[in-house]
Amino acid sequence: GRNSGVLHAGIYYAPGSLRARSCLEGNRLMQDYCREHGLPLEQNGKVIVARDESELPGLRALFERAQQNGAQVELIDERRLAEIEPLAKTAGQALHSPRTAVVDPKAVLASLRRELTDSGKVSFLFLARFLRRLGPRLAETTAGRVGYGFFVNAAGAYADRVAHAFGLGLPYRLVPFKGVYRKLQGPRADLVRGSIYPLPDPRNPFLGVHFTRGVHGGVYLGPTAIPALGRENYGILAGIDAEAPSILWRDAVLFAKNPKFRSVALDEPRKYFARRFFEDARRLVRELEPADVVPSPKAGIRPQLIDLRSHELVMDFILERDQESLHVLNSISPAFTSSLAFATMLAGELRA
Repeated sequence: GRNSGVLHAGIYYAPGSLRARSCLEGNRLMQDYCREHGLPLEQNGKVIVARDESELPGLRALFERAQQNGAQVELIDERRLAEIEPLAKTAGQALHSPRTAVVDPKAVLASLRRELTDSGKVSFLFLARFLRRLGPRLAETTAGRVGYGFFVNAAGAYADRVAHAFGLGLPYRLVPFKGVYRKLQGPRADLVRGSIYPLPDPRNPFLGVHFTRGVHGGVYLGPTAIPALGRENYGILAGIDAEAPSILWRDAVLFAKNPKFRSVALDEPRKYFARRFFEDARRLVRELEPADVVPSPKAGIRPQLIDLRSHELVMDFILERDQESLHVLNSISPAFTSSLAFATMLAGELRA
């Protein structure tokens, strides 16, 4: 339910990666699912702008990557940009992704739950937590012992913990990042039709502060990518638990050994402050005043994994398996977009 609801269109990801391979098909399947079930859906598109002329080579390189991935995307000039997104500005050229859409993640999950429950083949234990693996095909949870024929771990921010209980994914550890949003109000919000994104900084694995019109009409700015102290550290102190010292230690090691992480760790916390957040947002649009941007309770956690061997952020989905289990690790963006395609792929592997 904390997902942004954006259905990505396969632009950013390394060609041949799991993220690239599953994103386009996932976008199509999720849009089809929403239409078939009458769920909120707006295919309102996305533009990616260059904040100055120095970013134009990077914009063209991103266009080429998108084409390699099979994404539907076009290079447009400033006149065409003004027709698509009246508030957006760019330095000469921009990218337009007409297949980018927005949905209501809570509505999607509620619909899937109803379908699976009505099938009589799936039971949900939402209040149960995995505790440990007791032995072959037997796990202990807070709801008691659960036997299984085959175990599939898609626990998101907790997936690495579960995998470790099976002796898998041991080189990977979670380093969570908090995404904080603000909201656009007033007449300028009416000028945002879809999503307005900056060209991503190649030194930063995140997409930067951007504008998105949600499926219910609100326009949100964000998210940040601030190192968090817990897997569910959505508030300032809420969600910080006994794992915080371990997370801090991993952050410290990354800060010392990974220049890209060091750049993120120094820059992103400044976006907690309204002035810096506003300055980043203002570079994407023609007009914006501080009073247009107001606080929002919306926040999310990116369940980012690091590889302890290389001290690098893991930039693709990871699959680990043995004879009785399969573990989906590093469910970072575009995990929600990719979910139906990825599930279809996994089901095919398990049947093989």
